[in-house]
Amino acid sequence: MPYESFLSSVIITGSYDTSCPTLPVPKIVTDIIHLSSFDEMAMRRISPEGLSWISEIQKGGVLTIGNFDGVHHGHASLIQRVKQLASDASRPASVVSFDPHPATLLRGGNAPTRLMSMERRAEVMSDYGIEQLLICPVTRDFLQLSASQFFNSLVVDCLSASAMVEGPNFFFGKNREGDQVALSKLCHLNQIDLEIISPTEDDDLMISSSRVRELLIAGKVEAANTLLSRPHQIAGTVIAGASRGRQLGFPTANLNQIDALVPSVGVYGGTASVGGKLYYAAIHIGPNPTFDDQTGRKIEVHLLDYDGDLYGVQMKVDFLTRLRDVTRFASQDQLIVQLNRDIIAVRNYFKTESA
Repeated sequence: MPYESFLSSVIITGSYDTSCPTLPVPKIVTDIIHLSSFDEMAMRRISPEGLSWISEIQKGGVLTIGNFDGVHHGHASLIQRVKQLASDASRPASVVSFDPHPATLLRGGNAPTRLMSMERRAEVMSDYGIEQLLICPVTRDFLQLSASQFFNSLVVDCLSASAMVEGPNFFFGKNREGDQVALSKLCHLNQIDLEIISPTEDDDLMISSSRVRELLIAGKVEAANTLLSRPHQIAGTVIAGASRGRQLGFPTANLNQIDALVPSVGVYGGTASVGGKLYYAAIHIGPNPTFDDQTGRKIEVHLLDYDGDLYGVQMKVDFLTRLRDVTRFASQDQLIVQLNRDIIAVRNYFKTESA
């Protein structure tokens, strides 16, 4: 479902009544299958029939391979083409990704923070009709696979793919030795149809996960969301905080164990989902300078028109707009005035979006 359509279903126009809508349920639920022994199979040529996870896989389908971190519009173009070809041929539509990102092993501490968990990727892909997301575990042995080992073991032996769809910048195998030419040859040898689609651009620049990541790090969530197929989302567990927000009349849920990249320090407007219901939210990322608390980058979420205990609850937060920088106020009274302004700004944002 396009986000605009989803948003219009939960915005109340001409009123500040914010009843809790139920989140939409996708028509197709993408299965997540972990290929737990794939690198062993590829290195030792173990028979696929001897591996337990093989029986779970729908074979003979249309396939695309990549990280798909963020599932941006470029990824969406690939995925939609996979689904179209699969539907035309009455075959399953499959996506293969990697966990962790190969750069985690290759670059160590310099690896990019992921934009999206695998569970969230599957959730978004389900809206495009993808039946299965297959996850290859990235190990040192995996990174030593040659391009032909990788292709023959995964695409041919494991998945028996009938067709593949990739972008022009797809590389595979040790040291990225497999390029578009190598992929074309391997597909031809194995009678697998191959389609290379052009990259998706925005402002004459290719849409990429790196661009999205740079925008989020700069706090430009609206610009980042224009490149994404869904608004940037994080998920975490609500833990106990200092309870300052409650004392001020603005209780917040403090998130821990975050599963994706957190935008830069600032105050944002967005939505939060709890227990299948969606709430407008004001989101504070960073320290609390008014209270001389400069420790870390706290993530505090105030749910508008919510009253209840959230400790221990899993919460998903979508970032939709940046409201302001984090500021030190001379008094708590001045802070309260600003918090009220933030709440009004969040309500006005949704009122404007629904107009």
